[in-house]
Amino acid sequence: MTSKYNDREIMDRRKFLLKTAGAGSLALGAGLWGWLFYENTPVRKREEKIFTLKDYRIENSTAYNKLAIVRGNDAEKMVRAAVHKLGGISRFVTPGERVLIKPNVAWDRQPEQAANTNPEIVASVVKLCREAGAGDVWVTDVSFNDPVRSFSRSGIKKSVETAGGTIKYAGNGDFVSTDLGGDILKVRPVCSFYHEVDKVINIPVVKNHSLSKCTIAMKNWYGVLGGQRNMLHQEIDKSIVDLAAALKPSLTIVDAVRVLVRNGPTGGSLSDVSVENTIVAGLDQVALDSYCLRFLNLSVDEVPYIKMAEQRGLGFSDWKSLHYEELSV
Repeated sequence: MTSKYNDREIMDRRKFLLKTAGAGSLALGAGLWGWLFYENTPVRKREEKIFTLKDYRIENSTAYNKLAIVRGNDAEKMVRAAVHKLGGISRFVTPGERVLIKPNVAWDRQPEQAANTNPEIVASVVKLCREAGAGDVWVTDVSFNDPVRSFSRSGIKKSVETAGGTIKYAGNGDFVSTDLGGDILKVRPVCSFYHEVDKVINIPVVKNHSLSKCTIAMKNWYGVLGGQRNMLHQEIDKSIVDLAAALKPSLTIVDAVRVLVRNGPTGGSLSDVSVENTIVAGLDQVALDSYCLRFLNLSVDEVPYIKMAEQRGLGFSDWKSLHYEELSV
């Protein structure tokens, strides 16, 4: 399959590998130095610093919609309309702030395959943040596949850089121990970029998932973690809720333009993709996930983590109880 986003920039993988190799060389040198100058004197163990995540949420207000559902064929118009209905980008980003945008860029897939967030949506959010006067706009994800290939083939690298954003690859040295304060997720390696920003915008794509049945806003937070994330699959619903409790974004914009309805989360075949041309934005991750189940022919009762998240006080599964607006552009 060919895609209009293919750009041969995968050679940037060399830079990523050189960065990782450099870290490895430093570690080897440190080990040799320690061997040469070894002393048999007890040394007090240095305590590891444990970080905690910021609360990136904005002040709550009853003056604005909590949910905006926008349908159309132009990604940028849809994003702008959705954010406008929530109060405008200046409500979420103030001049000089550093903003981190978290799309789903887990897989080495092309945009048409819907395994990653639509690149035009990500670029549109970058533009809005720039217009709001953001000092830096970073775009990152901890990819399952090779990150340089994933960002390039997904079309996100080119779209983000054209819009004025910066791609941040998370290398081996870019994780710090962070207390997530969860029921099963305690101290875990978390991408350090989240500790260096003022605001976080979550941009997940709606997909089928073989274990959790769906991956939308709350499941997208798996992409902040380092280490062996597949170990969390043993208690996946509890893990999703712990992550949703720990990560409190400023804004969430859900990509339901092209939905991977089968064989998620990786997909591969265009026959698994349904074109829905919808964007759903809001501040309540539980409500957003609940609304978007319709694209996968699921109900709230079929997805355990949604009710669990509601019980933890993270949001409302009855999205209709919130102040919302639907429109087409």
